[in-house]
Amino acid sequence: MIFDQDCRACPRLAAFLDEVRERHPDYYCRPVPPFGAPDARFLIVGLAPGMHGANRSGRPFTGDHAGILLYRMLHKYGFGTRDRSESADDGLELIDCRITNAVKCLPPANKPVGAEIGTCNAFLANELDTLRPGSVVMALGGIAHRAIVRATKRRRADYRFGHGALHELGAFRLLDSYHCSRYNTNTGRLTEAMFDAVFAQARALLDK
Repeated sequence: MIFDQDCRACPRLAAFLDEVRERHPDYYCRPVPPFGAPDARFLIVGLAPGMHGANRSGRPFTGDHAGILLYRMLHKYGFGTRDRSESADDGLELIDCRITNAVKCLPPANKPVGAEIGTCNAFLANELDTLRPGSVVMALGGIAHRAIVRATKRRRADYRFGHGALHELGAFRLLDSYHCSRYNTNTGRLTEAMFDAVFAQARALLDK
């Protein structure tokens, strides 16, 4: 199983979702499913749903700042039919691409704890197992990177995160990028040119 919409295995996350649902009854407030092509060769792994983004809309990186640059790049490099994601029913389709998260539920303060990342890791491991040989997995941030390495049962010390770094992980290649969060883009830690270069690298790897 790569996703369970009724999962409540993490007590803190389940309780927080209940609390948020009371404050925002029109929000999705459940584990957020992966979005995109089920047989995609390009898998993007984020950290977790954002409070007013995926947790509201029910689609990864939809409705918050982090998704603006991501969906623009997906469209530019032929992975998306539109350059923006506005809602879960806006007609946008991903091409040979899927987006998922290391943690499927909204965490308080956008910070899942280690046990929650570990509990959700089985879903990520199963999802990685569906990838065809030659696939590319992009980790958005260090936590997503470490979750991916953990899901393949490899030593994290052997695979260091670095923006633009490329790692061979058996059937797929892991490509690292800083997360496209508002903080990273506003501070210049991640520029549009830097993000563009990583997507160009992913496109080139898949087109070989």
